[in-house]
Amino acid sequence: MEYGPPAQPKIISPLFTNDADIVAFHGDANDFINTLPDESVKLIITSPPYNLGKEYEDTVSIEAYLNTQSQTLENLSRILQPDGSICWQVGNYVNDGEVFPLDIYYYPLFKEQGYQLRNRLIWHFGHGLHTKKRFSGRYETLLWFTKSNQYTFNLDPVRIPAKYPGKRHYKGPNKGQPSGNPMGKNPSDVWQIICDEWEEGFWEIPNVKSNHPEKTNHPCQFPIELVERCVLALTNEGDVVFDPYAGVGSALIAAIKHHRKAFGSEQNGEYIQVAQQRLESFLNGTLKMRPMGKPVHKPTGMEKVSKRPVEWDALNGSNASS
Repeated sequence: MEYGPPAQPKIISPLFTNDADIVAFHGDANDFINTLPDESVKLIITSPPYNLGKEYEDTVSIEAYLNTQSQTLENLSRILQPDGSICWQVGNYVNDGEVFPLDIYYYPLFKEQGYQLRNRLIWHFGHGLHTKKRFSGRYETLLWFTKSNQYTFNLDPVRIPAKYPGKRHYKGPNKGQPSGNPMGKNPSDVWQIICDEWEEGFWEIPNVKSNHPEKTNHPCQFPIELVERCVLALTNEGDVVFDPYAGVGSALIAAIKHHRKAFGSEQNGEYIQVAQQRLESFLNGTLKMRPMGKPVHKPTGMEKVSKRPVEWDALNGSNASS
């Protein structure tokens, strides 16, 4: 189900208040977390700094990085509701050409806090940096942890069409009756949305690059759709969704789009300004977004960039151009 801007005007607050619907806090995540009441958040979803030395983060040893993140996870545990979830989306830390898969390093940190892993979701995308001494990375990992065995999981809003909806029970008391769910099947734990709607069980959500309608000045921007799937499945309307590393506000937009409360903190002043602008644009109905399940761009095969350069054929001693 697609939602638009809320019917009632919403105020974007810079600080937490008990009646706030949207908070875009400029400052350190832990400073903001300390202002939130115990067990007040239903879903914490974020893509933390990867310690890659990008313009918005400082590179330190992986041990120091993980120690800092461990303290943040402990602080987050206090504000998460007993039936709440944490979705922690990470890639790889690379040092001198060696890859350190951050999801593996984060797992024991969450277990120390008593969290239980429900899914290790693989987000596959088609574009990224090309490497020369190893295969080019085209996926990241989203770890979904819950605080307890009693947690919110709404499957129906994120079901995908069944591959064989006409299948029927061939024996037993339901023999001859449809065996599938009329609302569709449970998606897989590998997300690759390829075509219209959710026709494939393999969900590919395009990362935010070049001609993506959501592109801003952030170098590693979260696609809104990636958050939407988690918001719909792991929260109910009116629940609080919190992104401690909010960047340019994609998680906040996904939350308010689906009638949840949206809290976010971001220490980069430029990014929090962009986040506020994007939130305002969403609230007044002018924000450009990629619709769920729709491609960013579908090549026609006639474009120059889709064809093999003739120079390549010359280098290979061939006149073929196919």
